[in-house]
Amino acid sequence: MDELEEIRERRIERMKKRIENESVEVKIEVNDDSFEEKVIRQSANVWVVVDFWAEWCMPCRMLGPVLEKIAEEYKGKLVLAKVEVDKNPKISQMYRISSIPAVKIFRDGKVVDEFVGALPESQVREYFDKRVGD
Repeated sequence: MDELEEIRERRIERMKKRIENESVEVKIEVNDDSFEEKVIRQSANVWVVVDFWAEWCMPCRMLGPVLEKIAEEYKGKLVLAKVEVDKNPKISQMYRISSIPAVKIFRDGKVVDEFVGALPESQVREYFDKRVGD
């Protein structure tokens, strides 16, 4: 295989991966039982941003729409997984969630970055641009 063919093959593979990722849902609800499949396994193919939140948490309710808006803009590159901490104590304990909102970014099955608290949209956007951007 010559160099030109190799470049062509790599481009085709990247395009296939993009098409595959574009069909992935942008926002998913995750629970203790589905976390392994929907977050850990899926993070091998796409960034998975996990939002640990609760219905009664006002900062969570402020951050949620910001995360959803940005996730929609990154469609195909990331998935936003929502974990309601009160209904999913097992996974919340496993990741030592003691303050919410807590956001963790997974790639290849591991937490690669995180932040706690309701950041303004500009900071959240900057955060994702640094980590998930091209």
